[in-house]
Amino acid sequence: MNILNFINAFFSDSAHWQGYDGIPTRLGEHVQYTLEALAIAAAIGLPVGLVTGHYGRGGNALAFIAVAGRALPTFGLLVLMTLSLGFGLINVMIPLVVLAVPPVLVTTYEAMRSVDPAPVDAARGMGMHEVEVLFRVELPVALPLILGGLRSAAIQIVSTATIAAYVSLGGLGRYIVDGLYQRNYEKVVGGAALVALMALGTLALFWGITRLTVSRGVLRSN
Repeated sequence: MNILNFINAFFSDSAHWQGYDGIPTRLGEHVQYTLEALAIAAAIGLPVGLVTGHYGRGGNALAFIAVAGRALPTFGLLVLMTLSLGFGLINVMIPLVVLAVPPVLVTTYEAMRSVDPAPVDAARGMGMHEVEVLFRVELPVALPLILGGLRSAAIQIVSTATIAAYVSLGGLGRYIVDGLYQRNYEKVVGGAALVALMALGTLALFWGITRLTVSRGVLRSN
């Protein structure tokens, strides 16, 4: 039985579309984990990246943080959190946030540093406050790259949030973990396909957000 047959059998089974283990429920849980982790990562990474990028300081420190964050094994951190704190959603959020902060932080910093200094200097010459320069001059130009960092973080979270199933939580990883335990490869392949589809959906969502929020002039220049 090939992969396409597994996928067809999984999605055509009505039992997979209802109940606590149904696709809508598991998908909703996965979306919840993704949104919560991305929101926390953005709340940490965006302000720091914007301020350090605006003033041009702290680049080396941010690079160190990014390397350290990417070097930490997500699953190992999950196990460590579970042993320390017991079972719970926070054990999943911490590894996902650690995974997502580096791309948000570093990309935001680099986006701010890539802004042409000429209009920034002109804005300061006109008497604009630093906050106005940041949000009215630099941010609109840097926005495409900043959204790219958020998109990268979101994709990584979507792909990695399957670890929630290893600590008895839900999400699409439930199909993969339970399927492997039950030797039900139809469920394993179906769960993996759902994660891949959600990742593609996330790409499409950020494409739409970029088209709606970034000015046409900035899009053409990029």
